[in-house]
Amino acid sequence: MNKNYFFAVFLVFLTGCMFLKPDYVNMISPEELHQLMQSDDILLIDVHTPEQQHIKGTDFFIPYNKIEDYAKQLPEDKNTPIYLYCESGPMANAAARTLHEMGYNHLYNLEGGANAWRAKGYEFQ
Repeated sequence: MNKNYFFAVFLVFLTGCMFLKPDYVNMISPEELHQLMQSDDILLIDVHTPEQQHIKGTDFFIPYNKIEDYAKQLPEDKNTPIYLYCESGPMANAAARTLHEMGYNHLYNLEGGANAWRAKGYEFQ
């Protein structure tokens, strides 16, 4: 096999890794989110479809692929931190991408999603 083939495979791998951790969203661990929720009033949105059991303290359920349809429920201030989660992470990344395109600047995705939250023994509604 030639060098171009390996280079192409490497680029696909690298691109895939970048998709998993986009630069417009920050990852937050279940422990960090839990601690933050104890001290601050945050905006927490479940974006998983189909609808799942929500983390205690969730403000909204908005399907990840319908974020724009719920623009009126979102903060007017585009600098408001928004914390997102789904079952394991990818849908929250997709929602963050849409929110970023809408001008929101402080986006957080729960690392491991509701599955990681559950594994830590934290509460659900």
